[in-house]
Amino acid sequence: MSSADFTYDHVGATREPGFCPPGFHPMRVRTRLGEGEDVFRQAAEALLTWELHREMGVGVDTTADRAAPGVDVTITLAGVVRAPCRVVWTVEEHRRAGWAYGTLAGHPESGEESFVVDRTGDGTVWLTVSAFSRPARWYSRAGGPATRGLQHAYARRCGKVLRRLATRGIEED
Repeated sequence: MSSADFTYDHVGATREPGFCPPGFHPMRVRTRLGEGEDVFRQAAEALLTWELHREMGVGVDTTADRAAPGVDVTITLAGVVRAPCRVVWTVEEHRRAGWAYGTLAGHPESGEESFVVDRTGDGTVWLTVSAFSRPARWYSRAGGPATRGLQHAYARRCGKVLRRLATRGIEED
């Protein structure tokens, strides 16, 4: 995978918690999804198979049914705004699953965003959406802080939607 295709340097840097390159805006939104192995498994599967993004109501066009490095993904918002990306890393471990994609030419932003589900030692399952970005198109620059606000709102909504998907059919104690 060539980093020349991406619209930013530091490809894969969302693997490093808290890293944000100079000139970019950081974002980190963490949402509690529930508890237990079943919640973790359902959340991980919904995340890795694009189900979360489809349930968000955005258009999702991918070159594979499952997230993997090198898979191209284009997210379409309201049928108008196209956001081409490429998966730069994935993780599938016993207590952690997720992936990150980086922006390609034509995306309204420049940067990287990761979506990671993890199950802590006490069994609590969390979604963490992390990103670093900066405007890449005139309309995202014109939006200023409102554009970042929309990105945060999207990340919070991801948490709410994934909580619903991860707890389907699972009874609370």
